[in-house]
Order: sequence, then C-alpha cells, then structure tokens
Amino acid sequence: MSLESISAQILNTEQGNEKKMPPVELWDPPFCGDIDLVIKSDGSWFYNGTIFKRLSLVKLFASVLKKEAEKYFLVTPVEKIGIVVEDAPFLITQWQWLDDAKTIMQVSSNLGDSFTLSAEHPLTLTEEGGLYVTVRRNLPAKVHRNVYYQWVDLAKEENNENGTELCFYSAEQRFVLGVLED
Repeated sequence: MSLESISAQILNTEQGNEKKMPPVELWDPPFCGDIDLVIKSDGSWFYNGTIFKRLSLVKLFASVLKKEAEKYFLVTPVEKIGIVVEDAPFLITQWQWLDDAKTIMQVSSNLGDSFTLSAEHPLTLTEEGGLYVTVRRNLPAKVHRNVYYQWVDLAKEENNENGTELCFYSAEQRFVLGVLED
C-alpha cells in the first residue's frame, strides 16, 4: 500500500487520452488501512510530512477521492485507503459570470474543476459561518476568503423570517452568505 501502487492502479484504469473522472462511486474495494496523506485546510497535500510539488499528481489522487460519512479515502478498483482532510479537500478560488445579465455564475476550484453554482453544485452555509460548495460526488470545496469578500460586494440584502440575509442568485437558485446582525 503505497502512493506508487495507487498511482499505477489509477493510471491503469484510465482509458485512452480521455480525461474522465474514474467511477469511484461504483467501486467498493476492501479497506486496506490508513496512509500518511493529509489535505491541509489551505488546500495543500502532504505525504509523510512532505508537500506534493506536482499539481498533476494532486489532480490524479483527487480524481479517486471518496467521502463516506465524515471520512475520506483514496479508492481504486482493488484498494481503499484512509486519508486525513483537515477541513475540505478543495478550495473555491475563482468565479465569473457566464452571462451579461449576471444570472449564471461559474466557480473554479484550486484543482481546476469548473462548474455552475446551481442546485447540483450548491453553496452551503454552516452554523459556524463557513461556506462550502459541493464540487463532485458529495465532495466539498471551501470558499476561499478572497472569493467570499468579492461575493459580499455583489450580494443584496433581503429581509425574511430569518432576518436580513446577504444573498445572490445563480442558475435560478438563491444562495445565502450570512445573516446580518441588527
């Protein structure tokens, strides 16, 4: 059970030059133990205390990342290995409007995943005030502080039974950044 063997298994499951996500949701291999791989809260990946320097390697392992309950695993067709995620495995680091009317927002993660902020990829506000977007396969991405402040600038105040909420819309969905104190 090493990163090299996991990497080889992932590469063996890729077909041709097409870059598709492996179907980890269909794989249910036996648990093989934990490995000293940590995804820090700033989005950096460490193995045995050493940071991953190659983004391509991070993307490769992120493609087989799976969350079950509150635990994270790297999964191949034959192995399932536990890892540590300090907060969320991804960060939302960029965003842009896809239309002139500013009704469809595209967000991008630190690993280059881009998608529309929508019902399929919702923004969630935790009780502690953290903002997360569901990236893929129930994997969360924390909204980077810079993105949060940019969204605060574009958001509107709306009064309702919860109080005054700071919100914006994308893909016909309402997203709340927080409730303003009186």
